[in-house]
Amino acid sequence: MKTTMFILMLGLSALTGFSKNKASSGFNEEIEKKAIIESITAETENFFRNDYEGVIKYYVHADYIFHAWNNDDGTYQTTIGWEAISKMFKDYIGDKPVQAVSTSHPIVKRQNMIFKFYGTNVAFVTYDEYNSDAEMKNFYHCKAVRIMEKQDGLWKIANVTGYWDYKNLVPFESVK
Repeated sequence: MKTTMFILMLGLSALTGFSKNKASSGFNEEIEKKAIIESITAETENFFRNDYEGVIKYYVHADYIFHAWNNDDGTYQTTIGWEAISKMFKDYIGDKPVQAVSTSHPIVKRQNMIFKFYGTNVAFVTYDEYNSDAEMKNFYHCKAVRIMEKQDGLWKIANVTGYWDYKNLVPFESVK
């Protein structure tokens, strides 16, 4: 019983210390959430516009970063480490010209965003993502996860995980 009580007190002390550290550092979760959303949005927009330099600005360049998703044929793809992820983007974008706007997925919506901050420089984010088809008749739905790191004042992606539902398209007018 004493051991359990000690562990609980230690845990509460750590949580209280973390909250005080965030508050004393001027950390504002609402401001940081907005900044994270801006980074995630900019990365996606640049990807669909074929802007390699615009994409890589929003990634952590380290050997531990991770990219994973499923494909419409039932397979999945994982890529680990900055060198491999950078190559993946270069191979996908290739020599395609940078576009002013996305034509493949002109509308991307994110809903049900949940944030968990681990200190002031790491965040775990889950959400639903809806990417429209080119004709803007339907959306593809994804359950998404991002692990974000704040580096030099900018929130960057350390992990992308996406589970796409390619069979059950969502009618365009049903996503608000």
